[in-house]
Formats: sequence, C-alpha cells, structure tokens
Amino acid sequence: MSAVTDDAPSHHLRPPRPQDIAGGTGTGRDTAGGARPGGAEAGTADRPASATGARGNPAAEFGFSGDPAQHGVPDDDLLHAQRVWDGTLAANRLDALGVNAERQRVRTEDITTTVGFVVDGHPEDTRRALQSVIDHTAAHVLALDLGDVDGAGAVLGELAARHPERVTAWRVEEKPAWRGGTATWGECLAKLLRLDTAEVFVVMDGSVVLEGDAITPLVAAIDDGAVAAGWTGQEPDGRTWRETDPGEGGREVSALGGELLAVRRSAALGDAPEEARDGTELSRSLRGVRVVPADRLPVRRLRTT
Repeated sequence: MSAVTDDAPSHHLRPPRPQDIAGGTGTGRDTAGGARPGGAEAGTADRPASATGARGNPAAEFGFSGDPAQHGVPDDDLLHAQRVWDGTLAANRLDALGVNAERQRVRTEDITTTVGFVVDGHPEDTRRALQSVIDHTAAHVLALDLGDVDGAGAVLGELAARHPERVTAWRVEEKPAWRGGTATWGECLAKLLRLDTAEVFVVMDGSVVLEGDAITPLVAAIDDGAVAAGWTGQEPDGRTWRETDPGEGGREVSALGGELLAVRRSAALGDAPEEARDGTELSRSLRGVRVVPADRLPVRRLRTT
C-alpha cells in the first residue's frame, strides 16, 4: 500500500501560539502554520478588517467613560451595572440558542478535517460509529481495515460503497497485534496520517458513537492554538476526566483519552506516531497544549475497549 501525504503549509488552520508550545521558542514542531502568500500571517487574511485595528475607546460602547479608574459620569453606576447585566444575559441566551456552536462551525468550515478509523472487529459497533460521523459531521472518513476481523471489514466496504464521497477505505491482510497479528496501533495510525492530506486529523475509536457534531469543537480548539483536543482528559493519577463545570472554559490536561481526539496532523507526523500504543500515548508525546473543550460533546460510549 503506497502512502501519499501533503506537506504544504496550511492555508486555513492558524499556527499554535508560541507561548502554548511547551519548551518552545516560537517555532515548535508544527509546520501547518506559516505565512500566507503576500506576507499576511496565517489565519488573518480571512478575518474581518475590523478585527485588525483597535478602537479609541471601546469601554464607551458599554457605557463607561474610558477613565482608567472608571469613575464615569456621577450617579450613573446603576446604568453601568444594568448594561453589563443585560449584556451578560443576552450572551447567555444566545449561547443557549446554539449561536456559539454555529460560530465555531462557520469559523472552522474551511479547515480540512479527516476522521481516522482502525477497523479491527466489532462489526456492529463499527457500523454505528462510522454512520454517526456521516450523519452528524461534514468530515471525511479514512479507515484502515485489518484483515476483516469478524466481518468488520465487510461493513466498512459496504459504507464506503454507499458513501463514496465521504468514506475512503483501505484494507491490509495483517491482523491487529491485539488480536494475535503483527499490525500495531501506532503503525496503523502512521499509515493513516501519511495517506491523509487534512490539516486536522481526528482519531476515533469504534467504541464510541457521536450523537451530534462533536468534531467542530475539537477543530475550533486546535484553531485556537492547541496541538490536540479531545472528548476526555486524563488526570495525573490515571483517572479519566470528562467535563468542565459550566462557565469554567476549556481545561488543559497532560494527556487525552484515546476514544476521540483531534490533532494537528503535521505535529503528529513529526512525533514518531509509529511508537504510540494508543491515542492517549500519542497525545502525551505531542509538544504543545492539550485541551478538553468547555462544551459538553455529544459522544456516547458503546463499550469499554
């Protein structure tokens, strides 16, 4: 099986921030950033022009005077407080209506994304997991079947034939090492990464199913500067951590759970993916910030791996 990969700089995904790369000096390991043609920084050419200049007194838009001490106009403290309160309530209502999710979708729609699968058995779980990606996301699926274990490869072939524009299937005769064969998880991942050309690569296990678009928040977190983002995080003592408290924001973790995580493909390629034993180990090897988004992702576990 030949592998073709695209090493050209990304034209859509913003590069990680220098301060987010652990031990970095601003260059990091990620080659997905870089300058746009004409000298514009990556990610800025598509931003509205108003985002590039500072306003003279933005505080005035919220009823404040612009005075560093914010003394304001005498007797207008209640007016200021009311405006801030009203703005907060309006923002909460908009978020409740899904505006935040739609904003993320629009912001990331030009970032190429692939969901990678290693098909190694459990045919019905494979069917449900793959179908959930087709139903709830716009991402392309790139799957590698290892020896048609228990007929799972036939399920993959069926879905690829039914959705040729969404699913690309590769098949090898090697059985997975965890089923008595020779193909390791890291070797399978490396093949998929090199066959792919997307900016963001999502590692998804057949043990989970999407019940909504769980991919866009992960891609948005990476566009914000993370090297990887996932459904779950892992505490230092090995326990699984899943969600933030409401309003807490995304949480940085030392490693991500392996069931569902997104990575910068160029960063993953540069960190010896062949040596990783699972998605958690892959995430731990990457140089940069790893996050679990604040939003609760619509993901359900079908079984323990």
